[in-house]
Amino acid sequence: MEGGAIAQFLPLILIFGIMYFLLIRPQQKKIKEHKAMVDALRRGDQIVTQGGLIGKVAKVKDDGELEVEIAEGVKVRVVQSTVAQVLNKTEPAK
Repeated sequence: MEGGAIAQFLPLILIFGIMYFLLIRPQQKKIKEHKAMVDALRRGDQIVTQGGLIGKVAKVKDDGELEVEIAEGVKVRVVQSTVAQVLNKTEPAK
């Protein structure tokens, strides 16, 4: 009887294992890479936000915000986690 109960749950366990390796792990890896990209942002980097704004980072604030210059003299506050892509990285000061 015990072997029958385990045999019934084996397909569910296999499906969960497959879902973990195909969906959950890659998503966690992607989130980790995005967090590393956002943490590495600094003044002068050219970025694209999830809303489609392209601009240059003018200031990195401590409270999870960026000040982004989208045109000459036009600066907007953006939440750091909404940065979708970094187009150009600035070289660190030596």
